[in-house]
Amino acid sequence: MPKPKAKPVMGEGGFVIKRKSVPYEFVLDAMSELSPETRPMFGCTAIYVGDKIIGVLREKSDSSVEDNGMWLATTRDHHQSLRSDFPNMRSIRVLGEGITSWQVLPAGDPDFEEAALRACELILAGDPRIGKVPSSKGATRKMRARKPRTRKGKKS
Repeated sequence: MPKPKAKPVMGEGGFVIKRKSVPYEFVLDAMSELSPETRPMFGCTAIYVGDKIIGVLREKSDSSVEDNGMWLATTRDHHQSLRSDFPNMRSIRVLGEGITSWQVLPAGDPDFEEAALRACELILAGDPRIGKVPSSKGATRKMRARKPRTRKGKKS
């Protein structure tokens, strides 16, 4: 199935802005029957299937190259069972210390392609451990509005 061509993005003065290529495109090819949609996210490529974010493809040459690979949108409840499928899966270091809900299949691992394709198989099978419906921006704003903010160190 041929991929739809992305429309060129026009900048000021009618110049075409070059889009960044999608890293690890074989992942999208493996999920093509689900018609995944990609969106730029923090210099990476987010993958959506319907209203669910499935993961992120990251390939950067910054100080955190160890986090390049396929990020899986999951929850902490699923880490142990997913680790049996993906022994090299780990928390994403660039997101902070400790355990993160998001997990990475590191591109630097020798079995990266095999692991990423296995993740695609699970996604195609509808595995509930991978993918999250993101909260809407409106819901996030409402939650913030409910929480009174306190300023530290400020005296009245």
